[in-house]
Amino acid sequence: MAEPGASVAPATTARVWTAGVAIALAVFSIYGAFYGVFPDMIQRPTHLGLVLALVFGTAVFAGPATGGRGRAIGTVLLAAAIVTMGYHVVFHDEIAARFGELTPLEFWFGIVAIAVLLEATRRAIGLPIVVLAVLFLLYAYFGDLLPGIAGHRGYSVERIVSQLYLGGGGIFGTPLGVSATFVILIVLFGAALEQSGASRTLMDIATGLTGRMRGGPAKSAVVGSSLMGMISGTAVANVLTTGTISIPLMRRNGYDARSAGAVEAVASTGGQLMPPVMGAAAFLMADITEIHYIVIAGAAVLPALVYYAVLFAVVHFEALKCDIPALARDDLPSTRAAVLRGGHLLLSIVVFVWLLFGGYSVMFASFWALAATLALSFLKRESWMTPVRLARAAIAGAEAIVPVATACACAGIIIGVITMTGLGLKFSSLVVTLSGGSLFIALVLTMVASLVLGMGLPTAAAYILVATLVAPALVELGVNLLAAHLFVFYSAMLSSITPPVALAAYAAAAIAGANPLGIALQACRFGAAAFVVPFFFAYNPALLGVDTPLPSVLLAGLTAIVGGLALAAAIQGWVLRRLTWLERFGYVAVAGLLISANWKTDLGGLLLLGGLLLLQRGARRGQSKLAPASRT
Repeated sequence: MAEPGASVAPATTARVWTAGVAIALAVFSIYGAFYGVFPDMIQRPTHLGLVLALVFGTAVFAGPATGGRGRAIGTVLLAAAIVTMGYHVVFHDEIAARFGELTPLEFWFGIVAIAVLLEATRRAIGLPIVVLAVLFLLYAYFGDLLPGIAGHRGYSVERIVSQLYLGGGGIFGTPLGVSATFVILIVLFGAALEQSGASRTLMDIATGLTGRMRGGPAKSAVVGSSLMGMISGTAVANVLTTGTISIPLMRRNGYDARSAGAVEAVASTGGQLMPPVMGAAAFLMADITEIHYIVIAGAAVLPALVYYAVLFAVVHFEALKCDIPALARDDLPSTRAAVLRGGHLLLSIVVFVWLLFGGYSVMFASFWALAATLALSFLKRESWMTPVRLARAAIAGAEAIVPVATACACAGIIIGVITMTGLGLKFSSLVVTLSGGSLFIALVLTMVASLVLGMGLPTAAAYILVATLVAPALVELGVNLLAAHLFVFYSAMLSSITPPVALAAYAAAAIAGANPLGIALQACRFGAAAFVVPFFFAYNPALLGVDTPLPSVLLAGLTAIVGGLALAAAIQGWVLRRLTWLERFGYVAVAGLLISANWKTDLGGLLLLGGLLLLQRGARRGQSKLAPASRT
């Protein structure tokens, strides 16, 4: 018989290992933010090495649950990860001096590093991106066997390993660099806000503001997730944070489990678009396009507002259609009490934004926002960032960065192959050819590619792939560079709710206790209008504020919101009353007219909308007059 403490020891060891590695990752990242980032070939391998240590350390120290074989494999993988990543850190000067020349030892280290990374990615995210990376590796080696435009001259294993393991063009490329600098700091900032109680404050404020409305809990999920999106930047993290509060509230208020999970999934997905702290893909976009992050965040403001205005309308129409009441008084928090209790914690977000707009780097702003969170937490006893809370924040941040870092490193394999083979130019040419020069068809193809490649991937990884392959084609067809990349970003973001593998829907399903596929399908219905929003700014870059006077920007935002609301009404089949099919087509036509940047089509859309609303109002009055007679 085993001793009582025998099963506890491995679990304790695993927690100690996780905490130790997480704290090391946090300290390393914060040190770099304050004193200056290390050279790329120290910063990036160290970051990835610590992430891999988190992934494989679980298998090594988890105890009986893993099994002897699992612990043995985990130990080998952990050792391999430490050695292959550590080699770069120790010998980075010698590697740089050889300009990519591969030694026999580095050849085997490179093969091991690629294999270890693929296994870590499989454990952290799943198979989709691993399968994709393997297909690209096979393409690099066997490409000379392919006919026509798809083929290339073929590359040896040595050349492929050199491209992917040495230098900054593969595993340790730009995507991992963004994860190792900007994203890790943002994630730690969000984790610190969560541990201090700021997320609960945001949700209480959102619920207090919207709870008295029809379908209040769903609307509080929309508002709360948009606010939380400012500090979390990932759909799954947003669901797991706000969903634990909003989904049970929605269930108590009359929503079924599938609808409650779907609302939260769609609301949390949009948080990646919400400035000032957007998803990891926004930082990648800044690096790829060489457009300052502040410009990208500013351009995302109106698209984010359109997204949430449309979703808010969908939720409102759904509440009217299903006769869902306002939130019960017992479930309604006081907005004033929430601000008094935790409003001081939100000042760190103000510090972050102020520093960003002051011209400081994202890392510098993140560091001082973290420091502000720590200092502000001591203004109230219940929000103190004690050593335990600091450790929890480090662990939460490390766990959140694992899927991002592994996805970015794995995407580096794909990008390395694309760069080496010239596939990006070929793919862009193919999109232009298939579209026949039609911008609309090219945009549809781009969105489909984003949704397909994004299945089961974090938004950052999906964005990298499509931005590399397709965004140049949109630019070639005349789309503004920023608009093209935001279109790709937005489309990749929506893959979080698109079946069959919808990460946000899976996270919501765990809380709602419903089928993930059912939640994903319902989320697509609730978010259907949002799929059209990126077409607005692709056709009308004024919505992004690109070299456009303020009146034109505001007009573009207004027409986009009205068009989105019209589409939401058509999908839900309700405005002032239930819509006929002819009226639904009318609202779709309104959205189609308002999508263009032409004032004539805008005017036509607004006039048609006015006529439809008058028709609705007249029909509603007629029904109200007939109602008493029908009861006699």
